[in-house]
Amino acid sequence: MQRWRGLDHLPGGWGRCVVTIGVFDGVHKGHQALISRAVELARQRHVPCVLMTFDPHPSEVVRPGSHPAQLTTLRRRAELVEQLGVDHFCVLPFTVEMSRMPADEFVHEVLVERMHAAAVVVGENFTFGHKAAGNVELLKTLGHRFGFVTEGADLVTADEVTYSSTYIRACIDAGDVTAAAEALGRPHRLEGIVVRGDGRGKELGFPTANLSTPKFAAVPADGVYACWFTDSRGKQLKAAVSVGTNPTFSGRERRVEAFVLDVDEDYYGQRVSLDFVERLREMERFDSIEALLTEMHRDVDRTRELLDRS
Repeated sequence: MQRWRGLDHLPGGWGRCVVTIGVFDGVHKGHQALISRAVELARQRHVPCVLMTFDPHPSEVVRPGSHPAQLTTLRRRAELVEQLGVDHFCVLPFTVEMSRMPADEFVHEVLVERMHAAAVVVGENFTFGHKAAGNVELLKTLGHRFGFVTEGADLVTADEVTYSSTYIRACIDAGDVTAAAEALGRPHRLEGIVVRGDGRGKELGFPTANLSTPKFAAVPADGVYACWFTDSRGKQLKAAVSVGTNPTFSGRERRVEAFVLDVDEDYYGQRVSLDFVERLREMERFDSIEALLTEMHRDVDRTRELLDRS
């Protein structure tokens, strides 16, 4: 899959293509169905499939300070859509100027003149252009004029829940990583660089890898979780992960600390990831170190049991 940023870096000799457009944060089950349809249409027409996304998140440009929690980094998004068969991953820098572009101008300048779209596949609730004035019906109308087909894909629902990035963020914010995983089709992943901590875990016999996460990362609610820990070499290991401020020690700084089971290794400086499988308990303040250690041993046993089953 080719990855490029900005329309000025469009590969040479560009012909017709099928385009799917959106932020695609999370690449959840709804996104997967939409992208798979775009890939299918591209294969039928013997043209490449292009996924067009935006950076930064449009809401941060339109309403500064409103950037939603980020479910997936751009790099992770690219990895996931490549697995679905996308041929090109195009990132459009979202600027104030782009936010003011009229919907019909976006279609003509971007989709027709630059992308040479033969078909465009979007979600049925897709909006675009200045003040979100454009929608699927307008895309269809302009498509008839400019020679491309438009498909508005149905939203994906289950048990009366519509899968969306907003819904998944709410699940993660509540600590319900199980529901988030159901909507994503895989566990929610948090990535980061391992940094030095206080060393308190090591003193207690539970040395932890402390993650420094990206600015807008969707960090689950405070609590203890059973996770899969993947190191910089791609090795996957079991981990009991604490998210919170360490109330037993009157902590103030919110941290993500992973105790990796059955391994004695310093991960300092490595880029690692955590896949959140299940929440074990809420964050608690214990009256003694002994009580805390007893509960930590229980956390490790439950983590091992849960991940062995999964």
